[in-house]
Amino acid sequence: MFRITSAVFAALLGLGGFCATAQATGITGEAGLGMSNQPYDPTGSRYETVPVPYFDLDWGDVSLSTDDGLTWSALKTNGFSAGPFINYIPGRNSNGTLRGLHNVSAMGEAGGFVQYSPADFWRIFAFVGHTVGANRGQGGVLGRVGGEVGYPLGLGIIGSSELAANFADGRQTQTFFGVSNKDARDSEFRPYKASGGLQNVALTQNFEFPLAAKWSLVTSASWKHLTNSAADSTIVKQEGRVNQGEVQAAISYKFN
Repeated sequence: MFRITSAVFAALLGLGGFCATAQATGITGEAGLGMSNQPYDPTGSRYETVPVPYFDLDWGDVSLSTDDGLTWSALKTNGFSAGPFINYIPGRNSNGTLRGLHNVSAMGEAGGFVQYSPADFWRIFAFVGHTVGANRGQGGVLGRVGGEVGYPLGLGIIGSSELAANFADGRQTQTFFGVSNKDARDSEFRPYKASGGLQNVALTQNFEFPLAAKWSLVTSASWKHLTNSAADSTIVKQEGRVNQGEVQAAISYKFN
């Protein structure tokens, strides 16, 4: 549900002004702020508790969410939609148990998506993108396919479940999971050359609890299982986790 992004987090600094103008500009959906206990990086080398934004907003055919980033449904027909998207991928400072490894710069992701959602309570989707703005030799192609279904639970409580598979090419996987010979000399990790393919599968369970007329408590719990080359990384085997969890909660305000 949540993904910490410094770009989106910076936007929260202007959330007060945004709330005052959202109604006039036709924006609908929810926005808020919460906390997340999550892996520091994709290897799961350690966990951190950080403030996170929560966005699930629509403005006509343009949407902003903390899962999918900024999307534009340029084509829409009979429940199908497709178009471009941009998102943000946090980097990694190699300190603590990762000391000696290469740092990973924060980077953007740009690409296209297709989605089928004949009703508001379920969807299936596919995203394919390429990183932009990464340091030389870092970044690559990413893909994500999955489905989500929502359901009422009574007393105004809404639940949703999502299952997604995440893919990456060899260069993108090497960016976070690989260990070069130089890295190995400077760190405690054995050399490792990562390859592309299915990187992880993730199951997410969300709940939204009404608090007042326009306020809600939004919670999320996720389980992620690393696969293939990512799971075999020497970083994961020595310091990381093949199975990773995330828990988040946010207070959100709903716009009509």
